[in-house]
Parts: sequence; structure tokens; C-alpha cells
Amino acid sequence: MRQFAQMAGISNPYLSQIERGLRAPSEQVLEGIAGALKVSSDTLYRQAGMSAPGAEPEDNAVLDAIAADKRLTSRQRAALREVYEAFVARAPNARRRSA
Repeated sequence: MRQFAQMAGISNPYLSQIERGLRAPSEQVLEGIAGALKVSSDTLYRQAGMSAPGAEPEDNAVLDAIAADKRLTSRQRAALREVYEAFVARAPNARRRSA
């Protein structure tokens, strides 16, 4: 774990939090992890059952609702998107799709 975290350019405790689902990694961190795994970041997103940044997700009603809610700040929208995508990636359906 320590060697991998170093290869990815992140701390071991942060990698552990990502692994346990306590943190949603940023795009930059995911790119570092993809580089350490020697796969493209798009491949990593696909295997996690997530859409790559800028890619249109298959079912985006929730993301559309988050984007449309003008009561939220841009930072709140980004946080909600990250939480939603993390939950979707950890859902049993997402695991079956990527397997």
C-alpha cells in the first residue's frame, strides 16, 4: 500500500480512506492512481463504474437535478456530484457492470 501510494503521489492514509470509501478522490488523484496502475484514467473510471469527467453518464437524472438546483453553490453541487458518483460506483449494480 505504501509503495503504491508513493507511486500514485498520495499519502498512504489518504489512499486508505479512498479504498474504504471515506473520501472521493479528485480527478488529479485518480489520474495519479491510473498512472501507477499503468492504465488510462478512462479505463479506471470505467472499471469503477463511473463516467469520466466531461463524459455524459448513462443515467443522469440525479446529476441533472443537482446541476439545476440554483439554491446550491457551485462548491455544493460539486460535493453532491462526488458523493453521488461515489455511491453509484460502490453500488452492487456498478460492480456487476464492470466485471
